[in-house]
Amino acid sequence: MLTRAEIKEIIPHREPFLLLDEVVALKPGISARGRYHVDPRGPWFAGHFPGRPIFPGVLQVEALAQLGAVAILSQPEFKGCLALFAGLDQVKFRRQVRPGDSLDMEAEIVRARGSFGIGRGRAWVAGQVVLEAVLKFAMVRGGDGRES
Repeated sequence: MLTRAEIKEIIPHREPFLLLDEVVALKPGISARGRYHVDPRGPWFAGHFPGRPIFPGVLQVEALAQLGAVAILSQPEFKGCLALFAGLDQVKFRRQVRPGDSLDMEAEIVRARGSFGIGRGRAWVAGQVVLEAVLKFAMVRGGDGRES
């Protein structure tokens, strides 16, 4: 299991945009399972939506992408790289995610060749699927934008 501190050693995301609290299973370069506890004090709830707060779908996808990034970037050959979105396919939101929910996620690397890859993931709350998506990503070295 990886803690939040250990996750920060693999991916560059930081508060308030680190949307992954723990990784409960990891097969480097293959798959990962993790969790994000949706903090009721999250800044997005003030405007999304007043009186009926919902965890934004784009942030659900981002949390899933961060989990996939942990899976791919935990390989030694990708140390120091960034995994950036290159596309999204087949994104389906199945139910709302509310403040205080625990978003359980799994991500699988379907293909990684050179600087491009494809992952598949899903997320659920209390056993009910809330999100499914195919995530395409590009690997870049550090923050300078050069491909790895």
